[in-house]
Order: sequence, then structure tokens, then C-alpha cells
Amino acid sequence: MIAFERFGKRFGAQVAVEALSLRVGTGEVFALLGPNGSGKTTSLKAAAGLIAPTSGAVLLGEPPRPAVDPAARDVCSFLPQKVSFPDALTGLEVVHFYARLRGAPRSRARDVLEFTALNGAGARAVGTYSGGMIQRLGLAVASIPGAAVLLLDEPTASLDPVGLQAFHVLVEQHRRDGRTVFFTSHQLDDVERLADRIAILVEGRLIATFTRTELTGQLADRGVMRLVLGRRPADLAERLTALAPRATLEGDELVVPGPASRRPGVIAGLQDLGVDIRSLTAEEGRLDAFYRELIGDPP
Repeated sequence: MIAFERFGKRFGAQVAVEALSLRVGTGEVFALLGPNGSGKTTSLKAAAGLIAPTSGAVLLGEPPRPAVDPAARDVCSFLPQKVSFPDALTGLEVVHFYARLRGAPRSRARDVLEFTALNGAGARAVGTYSGGMIQRLGLAVASIPGAAVLLLDEPTASLDPVGLQAFHVLVEQHRRDGRTVFFTSHQLDDVERLADRIAILVEGRLIATFTRTELTGQLADRGVMRLVLGRRPADLAERLTALAPRATLEGDELVVPGPASRRPGVIAGLQDLGVDIRSLTAEEGRLDAFYRELIGDPP
């Protein structure tokens, strides 16, 4: 549905994206992560056909066409990071205008305003909207055509709680309908909750991709169990090698990294060795810490 084939983009001497190869399948929810300036927005705009590749290609739709081809643009809807609408128009007038552009029926306007909880503000001028309401209006506009591909640049950045709920519902609805969602985000909770796959860009280069299952495994491996020990055998440090090879003994505290599934076996093994466990805490792996690890950002 979306294919980046060694896509590269330069702006003068500045390299925005270099040799990006990536495929997003039909019905997939795909998140693109990366620090500021990593090439996320450039990649998304290339998928929307708004910028042409300097090298390589970006293909969209079935059958695949260059994203800059007008026929390819017909299958997608794009929401930029910052949206702006004429202050003097009402929310309903804005949605009617875009519905006409996309050839959607006027009845669709009421549906998307209700979906984004703006139906009560549809008659108000956009100039009276809060920032969160304007972002919800942008989400309503992007929803109008019911496109096969939805491209969203930082869609949750300015959303209020009502808009965030609407965004989650929109993504799940697209998944059920077999449509594709490709979005960038700094909101790691949304990425972890919604995305089927995740890609990470750093300085214009793809450094990692994960399915949701793979990501869950990576985070599980970064979990830690901490036990405060009382009575224990003098040779416990040596005997830990067989029981928990990655464990470390720091005074009275035993630190055992690894997934939660292994913890009951470690606890049972310690009890068999005659270890007195006085207290136990567990910390699960966090996406934010894993993300910082991948991009080389110290905690």
C-alpha cells in the first residue's frame, strides 16, 4: 500500500532522508518515530505526494503508483502537524468545503463533526476554537473521504482528551475496515497502544523496525526484579550463575533483569537455596527508555 524504495530527499546540501526502504501493508497501522529533524515529516509528505524524491521512489496504492501521481493521491488523506483554517468560517463550513473538494456528500460533514465531538460547535466561527478543537477539526477534515490510506503527522500533539479518544477510535475503525494508517508521533503511549509496526529514524536513516510482538519482547527483556535478601548462603554469588546468569548482587539487594515469565522460577530457586526474601519489587521495560537507547540519547 505504501512503499519507500531507497527513498532519499535533499534540500540543497542538507540530507533529510537517505536510502529509506520500508513497506506499509494494507490494513496496517504503522508508526514512524524519531527525534526532531530525523526525517519523519519529510517521509510522510513524500508518501502524500507533496514532495518529490531526490533519489529512489515512493509508491502508493494498489496497483502501486508514484506518490506524486495525482491518481495515487486519490487514495490517501493527509493531516499535517499544524493545521490552520480561516477564522471567519464556521466548523461546518470548513468541513463542507473539504467535502466538496473530495467529492463527498454533504451529509458526511455532520458525521465527521459528530465523530470528533465538534457537532455542538459546528456553527461557531473557527476563530473562537481552542487549539485542541482546531486539531479535532483537522482530524474531521482528514476523515471526510474515508480514504484507503490515512497519513497523519503528529496527530496527537495538540489534542485534548476528547480529541485523543476520537483519534484512537478512528485508528481502530480504519484497522477493522482494512485501511492503512501511517503516522508520526512523539507520544510513545499512543504508539505502543495502536501501532502494528514501528520504525525509528535517526538523522534520516532507518535504524530499527519492530512488530508489536517484537517490541513487547524487547521491553520484557528490559524488565527488572529487585529482591532485598536476608539470610542467604555464603556462596550465593557463585550459585546465581546457574539460576539467573544476568543477576547481580549489590549488598543486600539482588537485581534480576529479564522478562516477568522467568521471575517465579528465580524466586523458587532462591527459596530452594535457603535464601530469605524480605521484599520484592518489579519494574517493567518502558518504551521511552528503549527508544532513548536506540537513538543514542542518554537517560
